[in-house]
Amino acid sequence: MEIDPELARTVVAVAETGTLDAAARRLHVTPSAVSQRVRALETQIGRPVLHRTRPVELTEAGEAVVRFARQLDQLAADLRAELAPEPTGPLPLTIVVNADSLHTWALRPLVGVSDRVALEVLREDEAHSLALLRRGVAVGAVTTDPTAVPGCSVERLGVMRYLAVCAPDYARRWFADGVDATSLALAPLVAFDRKDDLQARCLRRLTRAAVEPPVHHVPASAEFAEAIRLGMGWGMVPEIECGAEVRAGDLVHVHERAVVDVPLYWQQWRRSSALLREVGDALRDGARVLRLSGTPAAARA
Repeated sequence: MEIDPELARTVVAVAETGTLDAAARRLHVTPSAVSQRVRALETQIGRPVLHRTRPVELTEAGEAVVRFARQLDQLAADLRAELAPEPTGPLPLTIVVNADSLHTWALRPLVGVSDRVALEVLREDEAHSLALLRRGVAVGAVTTDPTAVPGCSVERLGVMRYLAVCAPDYARRWFADGVDATSLALAPLVAFDRKDDLQARCLRRLTRAAVEPPVHHVPASAEFAEAIRLGMGWGMVPEIECGAEVRAGDLVHVHERAVVDVPLYWQQWRRSSALLREVGDALRDGARVLRLSGTPAAARA
């Protein structure tokens, strides 16, 4: 099937601006011309690419067309850079990384490619990260989902282990008589945000009961861990971040079974550019700090 790049880029403009009128202004054509291009593409592929809502929404076919257009633009940018007689500077790439990975291990390997790639790193939860891949907003994502998005490849990175930890003074106050359903129902905990269920999973593992302790929400990785260090509550912190503090006694591991293992995967466009492959290689190399195996759970955004 031959897809006219101009028609595909018109769908991208409609998706990004939300209406045919706004897309027409961006493309410097009339709304009628935009509508004709969209209809021509739909005729070409034999299915609709847009839901005519306000703002418009992409169909699955529309998402595929947008990925195609953005992949084409990425490959064209790579070719221009390769053929240019002088260095053209870093080329833009948008990827998605969950907050804890970005805070603990993913940023360092990305620094190694930052002179060649102008990165936009989006911090999103695993479900939304895949939606961004499907719509073509991002070219790659660190995710907990091993099922490849259409048009993408997927590779396992490793396992992020989380430990339930708290400050020593907090442990003496709330867990002096042990860690059980009674103490855990009273002891405040710290969650990243309302989508963060790592603490709830740990509670079910420890108590086999429905307990609802007081919850503080601190939606930033560094501040989340700092809130725990200051005694605001207990919470799940990546082992690669808190392991040394636990061994030194600066933090207390709440219980030997208070562990949650989260598998991480790297998904990227299958028709990738050389720069995207370089970013993927850097992340896979940086992920060597992760564990090789563990018990699956859901990741924090």
